[in-house]
Amino acid sequence: MKQSEIKQLSTAELQEKLGETKKSYADLKMAHAISPLENPIQLRNVRRTVARLATELTKRDDQ
Repeated sequence: MKQSEIKQLSTAELQEKLGETKKSYADLKMAHAISPLENPIQLRNVRRTVARLATELTKRDDQ
């Protein structure tokens, strides 16, 4: 998910998306621990998306 897409979401949508993405990341980590993922770069991409969402939420809280 790109930063421009994230900025267009409402705060409620951001919180919902953050929860979904964190769950997705946890599931991917578990699957990778059991048997290696075909594309381990997915882990990095999802982790970075979590960070982008969390950063945008923090920015909005500060304003």
